Amino acid sequence: MTAVVTSIVYTPKSFGRKSTDKYDRLAAERVELIANHGIQGDKKAGGNPERHLNIMTRETLDQLAREGFMTAPGQMGEQIVVSGLDMNALNPGDRVQLGESAVVQIVKPRTGCAKFRTVQGHEPAEAVNRLGMMATVISGGSIGVGDPVRVVVSEPA
Repeated sequence: MTAVVTSIVYTPKSFGRKSTDKYDRLAAERVELIANHGIQGDKKAGGNPERHLNIMTRETLDQLAREGFMTAPGQMGEQIVVSGLDMNALNPGDRVQLGESAVVQIVKPRTGCAKFRTVQGHEPAEAVNRLGMMATVISGGSIGVGDPVRVVVSEPA
């Protein structure tokens, strides 16, 4: 099975006040990733050098949905969803290519926060080690739903 991007969402800078009961996200078919920044036009891009993107897997989201979590695009706080690649098996320092040229580097596993609890009605601990990965953009480029995803550099175990 070829790994692919299955969903992209982000928070446009044009969105007004931040919602307290949901993650403000807009679905997109294609976005531009900017090196050392994140998704072009994303309200949160560039704010934290270790948190450009939240990446989850479709397979994990399907499992979480069976457990009662809301998993429509963006509802888990993720920005990019991929299928066919176990993001949770990656380690900090691993690099993943999205589309033709964009490369992201895994920084750390994503953990839930107080907002996760409010939005989902579940404790973050109920999804521990299943919330995907935080990543930084190493090389920018256009990515879209359906684009291929592959590990390009994996740190030795």
